[in-house]
Amino acid sequence: MEHKVDPHLDDFGTSDSDWLDVKVGVVGLGIAGFACADALIQRGAQVTIHDESNGAKQIERATILEILGARIELGTPPVAADDCQLLIVSPGVPPHAEVIRGALDRGIAVWGELELAWRLRGQDAARWLFVTGTNGKTTTTLMLESMLKAAGKKTAAVGNIGVSLVEAVTSGMDFDVFAIEVGAPQLPFVHTISPLAAACLNVAEDHVDHFGSFDEYVAAKARVFERTQRACIYNVEDPATQQMVADAEVVEGCRAIGFTLGSPGLSMLGVVDEYLVDRAFIPNRSTHAQELATVSDVNPPAPHNVANALAAAALARAYGVTPAAVREGLRSFTPAGHRIADVATVAGVRYVDDSKATNGHAAATSLAAYDSVVWIAGGLAKGQEFDDLVIASAKRLRAVVLLGQDRSRIAEALARHAPQVPVHDVSASDTSAMAEVVRLAAQAAQPGDTVLLAPGCASWDMFRDYSARGDAFADAVKALG
Repeated sequence: MEHKVDPHLDDFGTSDSDWLDVKVGVVGLGIAGFACADALIQRGAQVTIHDESNGAKQIERATILEILGARIELGTPPVAADDCQLLIVSPGVPPHAEVIRGALDRGIAVWGELELAWRLRGQDAARWLFVTGTNGKTTTTLMLESMLKAAGKKTAAVGNIGVSLVEAVTSGMDFDVFAIEVGAPQLPFVHTISPLAAACLNVAEDHVDHFGSFDEYVAAKARVFERTQRACIYNVEDPATQQMVADAEVVEGCRAIGFTLGSPGLSMLGVVDEYLVDRAFIPNRSTHAQELATVSDVNPPAPHNVANALAAAALARAYGVTPAAVREGLRSFTPAGHRIADVATVAGVRYVDDSKATNGHAAATSLAAYDSVVWIAGGLAKGQEFDDLVIASAKRLRAVVLLGQDRSRIAEALARHAPQVPVHDVSASDTSAMAEVVRLAAQAAQPGDTVLLAPGCASWDMFRDYSARGDAFADAVKALG
């Protein structure tokens, strides 16, 4: 998609006085939209809030903003932005939405939350380190935050991780550096952001329903590298991420840095004899490697998590963190919930909650960590197909238990590529269905197997979010005992 940007707004928003009486439309009243609207009202802008939902959360936030002076429009899809000079769009709004297309056609500037945060960050601002990728973003961002803290830096993990970046940069706190998780829906409307370093962990089919095509999704991901100052970090095992770096317009002197689970080449981080090593950020990198940590320092040490640790270490090293702080950061890191988390072992069967595996690539990565699996899958497919996932994982599958709205898509892929694998279908659509799912999985499992909740799909058809789905799984497993 081509984006028109008002040339008069190139330097706009760099000081609070710029905003006085500026008419701004904010589309979406989630965490990001609320923070954007609040910050702009505080700076004197005339803010109109648009959100097609009018649930309890939206009404609560809208009430606060209305008291502060905003105009509120809830419950109807925003279709026009004729009366504003600038449109701020939340990441939940598809880039081809009518309100965005209309604004661009009229020459109205469209920014995302990240762009607004960059404009509001002030003098002597914290440096920005970006983490994106189809899978592993949150874990890598939290690992990076842990490394930065171990180095004694004032930092916070923000962005797509649940803490608004606008709120962080306007908090008045004196941060040195931000570890920023960036989802693809946050990237279509960035224009001037220049991170110190950025990483793309991997690219696989996801958010097709949001962007309209996989190519549009990849193009959005690639924008994470635009105007990067010091290091563009890519996955050696994922050529698409390397191509993103090759195509990126970056600041002169910015380096391409790879990470790999194998032995690293020049300007890479990798693994040698159970050690995580750096051949990118040391003076004698052509002949030597710097030990950073051991694989056993990574929690948990599954291969994809070691890759996450290497990407986090590359970002930390680009910022200037010492090897000792990288190791200490990994050792003190506590994984976020519902990511390959052990729940219990019952009758010799291990039960693992990876409810955060909300797309096929994440599910395949999770399945690859275990030898014999009873796989629990299904939910909202978000436009995905599952043939490649089934082909890659078939030899590991003892049985499959399916639930959720789009479970038939997975069932069809299993019938095509793994007809020998028993498949159990749970048609119940209420949240209590998880008890039946776990009961069937327990019956199918043998001692030494892993019952793995790695749905490959979003949770919203049955659960509030992936956390609620993981909690339901854990409760059902505990009931087995």
